[in-house]
Amino acid sequence: MPTILLIRHAENEYMKKGRLAGRLSGVHLSELGRQQAQAAAEALGRRFPEKNVKALYSSPLERTMETAAPMAVALGLEVIQLPGLLETDIGEWQGKSVKGLCRLKVWKIVQNRPSLFRFPGGETFVDTQQRICQVLSNLSIQHEAKDILICVTHADPIKLAVAYFTGIPLDLFQRLSVAPASITTLSINATDVHLHNLNVDLALIQNKQ
Repeated sequence: MPTILLIRHAENEYMKKGRLAGRLSGVHLSELGRQQAQAAAEALGRRFPEKNVKALYSSPLERTMETAAPMAVALGLEVIQLPGLLETDIGEWQGKSVKGLCRLKVWKIVQNRPSLFRFPGGETFVDTQQRICQVLSNLSIQHEAKDILICVTHADPIKLAVAYFTGIPLDLFQRLSVAPASITTLSINATDVHLHNLNVDLALIQNKQ
């Protein structure tokens, strides 16, 4: 089964401000985020010194591409933009503060019954889950069983993918944690799935080496 390393983008400017970036353009990594991305790249470079990572895919947004860039250098790969790895389309919630959104009655639905929620002017969590899982399933078909792939994407798509492939109900996916610049590893084929790790801090790995 191909092994897929799901890496969340590093810290960005909106995270520092407590706002939801969604699919807004022009959202870049913070100084800490650039450090996290570099540390993650160095950790991956040490983990895979023989260049056995076959492809590096990324959501097209700036914060994911900026996270993937040093990985491309460390691994000698080009970054392939893959729209299916995009963040959930949160529509009218883009740019809004989490503090303000938490006061809305629907926030409890987002946290406790996300399968019932559609972002105003945007996607449902069901939409996102179907999209990301289809992308990962397609990649597993396109690549050889021994291949290692990297997908730089966003927190909710990673959590939703893990929930689907491990049989966790969608309404419980918010219980999973995926930190900035962390790695989650899945092996997938048409009949089987293995979750090797979840939310591993790549920067911490680098610091220990």
